[in-house]
Amino acid sequence: NNEIVVNWENNGYEIRNFKFENGKTRSAVRNDEYYFREGITWSKISQGNFCVRYRPKGFVFDDTGRCGFSNNKNELLYAAGLMCTPVVNHYLSILAPTLSFTSGELASVPYPEIEDEIIELVTNAIEIAKNDWDSQEQSWDYVCSPLLEHNSTQLLRNIYKQKINTNIKLVETLLLIENTINNIFIDKLQLDKTIIKAVLQSEITLLCNPNYRYKNIQDHTDLTNKYYTDITIDILSYIIGCMMGRYSLDREGLVYAHEGNKGFAELVAEDAYKTFPADNDGILPLMDDEWFDDDVTSRVKEFVRTVWGEEHLQENLEFIAESLCLYAIKPKKGESALDTIRRYLSTQFWKDHMKMYKKRPIYWLFSSGKEKAFECLVYLHRYNDATLARMRTEYVVPLLARYQANIDRLNEQVDGASGGEATRLKRERDSLSKKFNELRSFDDRLRHYADMRISIDLDDGVKVNYGKFGDLLADVKAITGNAPEII
Repeated sequence: NNEIVVNWENNGYEIRNFKFENGKTRSAVRNDEYYFREGITWSKISQGNFCVRYRPKGFVFDDTGRCGFSNNKNELLYAAGLMCTPVVNHYLSILAPTLSFTSGELASVPYPEIEDEIIELVTNAIEIAKNDWDSQEQSWDYVCSPLLEHNSTQLLRNIYKQKINTNIKLVETLLLIENTINNIFIDKLQLDKTIIKAVLQSEITLLCNPNYRYKNIQDHTDLTNKYYTDITIDILSYIIGCMMGRYSLDREGLVYAHEGNKGFAELVAEDAYKTFPADNDGILPLMDDEWFDDDVTSRVKEFVRTVWGEEHLQENLEFIAESLCLYAIKPKKGESALDTIRRYLSTQFWKDHMKMYKKRPIYWLFSSGKEKAFECLVYLHRYNDATLARMRTEYVVPLLARYQANIDRLNEQVDGASGGEATRLKRERDSLSKKFNELRSFDDRLRHYADMRISIDLDDGVKVNYGKFGDLLADVKAITGNAPEII
């Protein structure tokens, strides 16, 4: 739970001086001598079973997210182990029947003598949970896609199986740890006749545990399909991150997350992206057809070839397409694997990216409109005041010319066709004409904003910066809370 950031510059000056118009303070800083200390944290109010989380150094807390501290780390770990057991829930059902948990109620819970076994078990549990979270792209300590860690085979189908088997072992290990801790405390406090409860697999709160992650899905086949699809969505997100230069096959973790594309050329010169080159401008066309060399779908194919080899390329692409059709999109008869991947990327990726980053996307979708005449992703950390001009000259203007050339070609073909063939050609021409007109309108607006040479300040956040581009971007209201402001 380290997704929320507060401005603590100058010892929290802005927060301490945040006031109403009448001068009355709107915020209060309490117990700040405990800020940034290692501790355990819990929700003040909870309708479910009470539990705590270990919190490393570097974080603050508020009234709803309570914290406990100790100068002795073993005491802290021991308390974390105890507080997550049904023993504590048993006592709190008596001490805190209102479901509001303060440090007073927790201090009244019996605290058995510390044992080294508990410390070791809790330490292992924390490590498993942290590694599970760090396998997610949103983690500060994300290194790379977990699929890249399984390099004993070049078949994605087998890599998925290895990944799932590894996850099963992790879930079983944590399940054993939690039940062992519970039994130790139950025996110590002689509550074996009062508390008889084994931890269920669905209660193991790891994201690699499908029984917990998809607890609303009852059917086992649907649950498995959803898991396969989500693994595929995650790897595609990582691949796009490598295209953008956010990640790299040559370096672990976050490689580029500066501002304005500054320093990116230096990374390229250092061979930071040697194995799989990052896009040279951070603009990735996201189209339903292959109009550009750096088209996202084509580069996905290039990535799969680079990482897992030419020999199994087609089989791996087919597996990716099959996995997407299990839950993300519906299968389409006669569609090639690459076309299925393209359909997902052009219709569903943005929605999944918005969900992953909770409507604060790091890749921004520029869109011409409902006809999808032109759409592209721009990595916000590489955006600068010349990005829109480059988008126009390198992508939009050339695409207008290609659309016009195709329309002219179709007009000639229509003149020489008859019957059903003529009807099909007219339909294709009319569809292309709608896209051409939409793109021409988009080009006018894009030129206007490009001439303004808009800059962004990352410290202002996505919500503020995303609203600076009028209706050039998709889903402005969903992100900013307001309809696009046309300048």
